[in-house]
Amino acid sequence: MKMKIGSLLLSMAVVIGHAGGALAGELSVDDVQARIDTATPEEPADFSGRDLSRLDLSGLDLSGANLAGADLTNARLEDTRLSGANLSGANLNGTWLIGADFSNADLSGAQLFGPVVAQGLEASREQSPLFAGADFSGARVIARLSMGDAHGADFSNARLGADMKNQSMGLMRFEAENADLSNANFAGADLSHALLRFANLRHADFTNADIRDAEFDGADLSGARFAGARAEGARFAGATLTGATGIDTADGMVVAQ
Repeated sequence: MKMKIGSLLLSMAVVIGHAGGALAGELSVDDVQARIDTATPEEPADFSGRDLSRLDLSGLDLSGANLAGADLTNARLEDTRLSGANLSGANLNGTWLIGADFSNADLSGAQLFGPVVAQGLEASREQSPLFAGADFSGARVIARLSMGDAHGADFSNARLGADMKNQSMGLMRFEAENADLSNANFAGADLSHALLRFANLRHADFTNADIRDAEFDGADLSGARFAGARAEGARFAGATLTGATGIDTADGMVVAQ
């Protein structure tokens, strides 16, 4: 029951931030569009460090834009194109990301706590944001990315683990069930208590990662690398580990034969 409540809170609590006529950030949507219109490949639109919180930027083309350090809390980015954008250090807590394209975007050091990724409680491939090839290195991510596409993404040294000291209302954690995370880099990342059941994790790199109590049941981990990982309590029931390496050096990793 607590896990269900946690998922519900993760996907719904942030909706409150859009209610009650909350004020938007320092720029208007027209301001943002004007900067997009005058941008060039050599001089992309620059919103670095700006307050864009609660703005409805749905459907805009922010591909390649500089949003480093921007505040996008509770903003709407539904179907927004952000491929190749610089979002390093940006705050996307509670942001609506349904259908957004973050392919090859730089999200290093960014914060994504409880982004809205579906219209209802159930994730779908059609509504899930695209994070293929994105850079999440060093980011803090507590989000539902189930059914999504983040193949080739870099999660090295990212903080994806649940904060077990702050779970009174249910388990809020990184969830990526049935997601495509093939060739993703999780080296040195904290994935403790992460939910990765039935995910495509072929050739993923978990070198020196913390995967304690993570759930990999039914996942495809063919060719994955686990050297030096901390794996006490991790579950691998029905997982495919053909060609996986480093299992013998992973601390506490138990794989049923």
